[in-house]
Amino acid sequence: MSHVHHVVLVHWKDGTSSEALEAVADAARACVGAIPGIVDLTEGPSVSPEGLEQGYDWGLLIAFADAAARDAYLPHPVHRVLADLIGANAAGVVVFDLAAT
Repeated sequence: MSHVHHVVLVHWKDGTSSEALEAVADAARACVGAIPGIVDLTEGPSVSPEGLEQGYDWGLLIAFADAAARDAYLPHPVHRVLADLIGANAAGVVVFDLAAT
């Protein structure tokens, strides 16, 4: 069975506070241990030297054990808190899932 990698890229609204960004980071980290099937989670601002972010300020990468774990994560209440915080502060969001073999 292959892992599913869930990639979220966010462009924050102008003026988003550091407190709001920390709340998002805390909510992302809260998913680990609370939502079954998360194998790994990494979040934070881009550290790429290429400068090709096109306005996207922050990323979240979650590795799930399988597609069923990813599917169960989507409606999970802990994920909903994270999604709501992102939605309240984001000017743009891209979500892209990859199946790793």
